[in-house]
Amino acid sequence: MKTYLAKTGEIKRGGVLFDADGQPLGRLAVKVANALRGRDKVTFTPHIDTGAFVVVVNAAKVKLTGSKEEKKIYQSYSGYRSGLRELSAKALRAKHPERMIRDAVWGMLPHGRLGRAQYKKLRVYSGIEHRHAAQKLETI
Repeated sequence: MKTYLAKTGEIKRGGVLFDADGQPLGRLAVKVANALRGRDKVTFTPHIDTGAFVVVVNAAKVKLTGSKEEKKIYQSYSGYRSGLRELSAKALRAKHPERMIRDAVWGMLPHGRLGRAQYKKLRVYSGIEHRHAAQKLETI
C-alpha cells in the first residue's frame, strides 16, 4: 500500500475555534499548532500546508501553572544597542495577552517558509468577541 501524499489542489481547509479560558498555555499551543499544520487530519503531509484556519478566543484567561506568572520572562530585541525589552508573563498578559499564545505556537511550528505560511492562518483575540462568525468554525 502506497503512502498518501496530498497535493496542493486537493486540500480542504476548514476553520477551528479554540477557547483558551482556563487551559494551560503549553497544552493549548500544542493543539493549535497541530491544527495549523494539519497533524490532526489523515491527509497530513509534512512538506505541504494541509492545516486549517485557527481562531483562539479568551487569550487573556489562559492559565500558567506554578509560579510562571511572575518568573517567566518574554524578551524582544529591536536590533539596536540596548534594545532588549523584557516583560514578565504578568505584565505581558496585562499589555498584550494574545502575544503569549502567539509566541508559544510559533515555537512549535517549523521555522521556514512553510511555518510562516501556517502561522499566518492563526488569529488570536483576548476576549470572547471575534469577527469570524460567518466562517462557521468548528469549536474545540
